[in-house]
Amino acid sequence: MLILASGSPRRRELLSLITDEFEVLVSGCDEFVPEGTPAEKVPAILAEQKALAVAKLRPEDTVIGSDTVVVLGGEIFGKPKDKFHAHAMLKALSGKRHFVYTGVAVAEKGSVRSFVQKTEVEFYELSDETIEKYIATGEPMDKAGAYGIQGKGSVLVKGIIGDYFNVMGLPVAETARFLGLV
Repeated sequence: MLILASGSPRRRELLSLITDEFEVLVSGCDEFVPEGTPAEKVPAILAEQKALAVAKLRPEDTVIGSDTVVVLGGEIFGKPKDKFHAHAMLKALSGKRHFVYTGVAVAEKGSVRSFVQKTEVEFYELSDETIEKYIATGEPMDKAGAYGIQGKGSVLVKGIIGDYFNVMGLPVAETARFLGLV
């Protein structure tokens, strides 16, 4: 059985584009990244931790873990702590290009393998009023970088280079190939 080690409704939706035959089991693992780890390597490390935590519970199954980070100038923008933090993140991203890295790990038969997909995203110049209106929707509060490209945050995005689904949290085409499903 294929297990998705994530409670993200977006990842569940994206994995269902590849296959309908999977279960969801949230890892709940303590995430740890060694100090000094380059930002682009962080999502693979976290994805592996999630996949391995669930694989311990379900060793006979194939487990997929995933993690997404937004990176600007080498700094990781995770999920905002509060509205002020969300505002600061969106202000920093305003008018700039940043990168979204999603790590996908597959644990099976006692081993784990992973890859990282990278997408470049460019934001429009954002006024404080635009940022406040977006924050008021509540959408930014559970998303890396404080925005969701698939939702109301789509109006912030000027363009992307790379995989759109990667920005949502799971690079669909690459994951399907990684699993050998296409």
